[in-house]
Formats: sequence, C-alpha cells, structure tokens
Amino acid sequence: MEVLLPEQLNFWQQITLYTLYGAAAVQFIFLWIIFFRFAFFTKAPVVNKENQEAVSVIIVARNEYKNLKKNLPKILEQDYPQFEVILVNHASEDDTVYLVRELQQKYPHLQYLEVQDDVNFFAGKKFPLSVGIKSAKNDLLLLTDADCYPASDQWIAEMTAKFSDKKSIVLGYGGYESRPGFLNKLIRFDAMRVATLYLSFAKWGMPYMGVGRNLAYRRSLFFEQNGFQSHLHIPSGDDDLFINSVARGRNTSIAVGKNCKTISESKTTFTDWYYQKRRHLTTGKHYKFKHLVLLGLWDISTIIFFVVSIFMLSLHFQVIIAGVLLGFRILSQIIITINIMFLFSEKKLLLLSPLLELLLLLAGPILLINNTFFSNNRRW
Repeated sequence: MEVLLPEQLNFWQQITLYTLYGAAAVQFIFLWIIFFRFAFFTKAPVVNKENQEAVSVIIVARNEYKNLKKNLPKILEQDYPQFEVILVNHASEDDTVYLVRELQQKYPHLQYLEVQDDVNFFAGKKFPLSVGIKSAKNDLLLLTDADCYPASDQWIAEMTAKFSDKKSIVLGYGGYESRPGFLNKLIRFDAMRVATLYLSFAKWGMPYMGVGRNLAYRRSLFFEQNGFQSHLHIPSGDDDLFINSVARGRNTSIAVGKNCKTISESKTTFTDWYYQKRRHLTTGKHYKFKHLVLLGLWDISTIIFFVVSIFMLSLHFQVIIAGVLLGFRILSQIIITINIMFLFSEKKLLLLSPLLELLLLLAGPILLINNTFFSNNRRW
C-alpha cells in the first residue's frame, strides 16, 4: 500500500503512472473548468416583456400525425405576444393535412406548407426546412421537431430573451420524457451528457453544435451564410453542422432553465436508439478539426483514466494514488451532475450516472466502427 517514488519504478511502471496523471489532468480540466462554469454559473433567461420581437416557430414533419396532435397545441398556445407557427409537411402519407385544417380554425397563426419528394434536391430535412425558413415572416426563427413539446408556455419567451444586437444564435436543451426502464435512463443521460458538452463549450465562447429540437437563430443569418450550402451532400446536419459552420463565441448565446427546454418521447428499443446515435456520429465527423480534437480529448482521456486506474488497482500498484484519483474523479462527476440535472430539470439519473457514462463510452467505438464499415441509409 505504500506510495513508490518515480525513481523506484521501472520504465513501464513509470509510463503507466504518468499516463494516469495525464488523463486525470485532462479530466479535471474539463470537469472543474469547462463544465464547472456551465453547471454553477448559468442562470435561467430573464424575460423583458416590453421588448419582445415577433418570432416564427418552424417544424418539419413527415408522417407525424400522432405527435403533432399531441404536441402542436402546446406550441400554438405559448404565452407570447406575436408569433407564427410554420408546419412544413414533408411528403407525409398520413392525415397531417386534415389535422392542420382543424387546428387552423382555432389557431389562425398556424401556417401550413407542403413539400413533396420529387422537388427535394437537398438531402433529408434540409430542403423542407429551407422552404419553411424562406416562408417565415419574422427574422427570429425558433426550431423544434414534431415529436417535441415545450416544457412550459414560456418556452418562446425564454429562448428569444437571449437574443441581442450581438447574439444571433441561441442554443437550447432538448430532453426526453421520463419513463420506466433502463433504456430511457440511458437515453436521457446521453442527451444530458451531449448538451453539457455543447452548452459548456458555448459558455466558454467555443460553440460547435446545437440540436434541432430546441434551436433559434436569425433568418438573416441563415441567408448571409448561404443556408446549408456547405453540407448539402450530407443527409443530416440541418442543426449541428449548420451551427458548427456559423456559430462563434461573439454571436452565440445559451438558454437553459426548466421553462425553456423541449421534451421528446424517447426511443423504446435499443435498435431505434442505435440508429439515432449512428446518424449523429455521421454528422459529428464533419465538425471543425479543433472541435473534434477537444471532444476526442474528453472521451479518450475518460477511457484511459478508468482503464489505467482500474488496471493499477487490480495489480495493487500505487493503490493510494490510483484510488484517490479515481475517487476524486467520481466525486467530481457526481457534484457536476447534480447541478446540471438541476439546470435541465432531470431526475432519477444520479445514482446510475457512473454506469451510464461507462456504457456510453463503450458504445462510442462500436458505433464508430459500424459507421466506418456499414452505411446508415436512414434519412430521418
């Protein structure tokens, strides 16, 4: 149990120890600098009701009748003085059009557009979303998905409160409904983990992605940047790749709080979740190199840290050092997770968080290998 000095170790023992030190240093920089600032110094948006700019909420839907019937009224009934909701029906074969006609009788601010596949020279959602953006009456655009609903009637107000003369992009959080079962907890923790990364980096002036479930930007910015022109050949990426190409520290803000998040139904099978994760990784590899390096540092250092520390403990090598670092790493993760769960209004994830994190880390390389050797042809 004694701690040996470096000069008392052989070459490979020194390599192992210094590898642990290096991985631990990266981990604690992320946890206590990058994540800490987001977790402890993020405030819910303050709404100024005397200066609320008109907003266009845009939703692209494909065979989403059931979800639209459940979620669309919650968006249409937002407590906001002036907004329109634009629903772009992308070649649906269900009864979406009849639902919209019924809703328009009660909600005159619901606008409806149809897009067919035979005019879709973009990939995936990019063409119908571009049609919706072009048709918007207002400069402030707020995007969400048909399977999402806002957590409160203050969603529009709090998301748009973060716009200013300098801030033309607002990144929000899109969570999932809490349901029984391990898969639901894994999906919710994964969403929280991804959001912690992109919102923490944005807080430090390094935005690299957003999620289409809860994302806002100015229509003028979209056209100034030529829309999705730089990544038209990629089926997905209407949200994260667009933000990766146009977001800067000076023009991006974040909106986090219990009232300004959106909520979606989570996948109910591992197969559906698997394809969803694969699709995200397909776009993620197209991020800017500096962002890939930073994200890689977090994931790789996490894997190395746990593997090396557990390896050292199993061999009874420098047990005190490995045990203290491992314990402090887990404690740090728990402290950060508690505060982030509070920010995101998430519950019942804390106790399982170390296991969920480990499973997601193990799933990453598997998904990466599958994406490399097997194509993912799912368009939505």
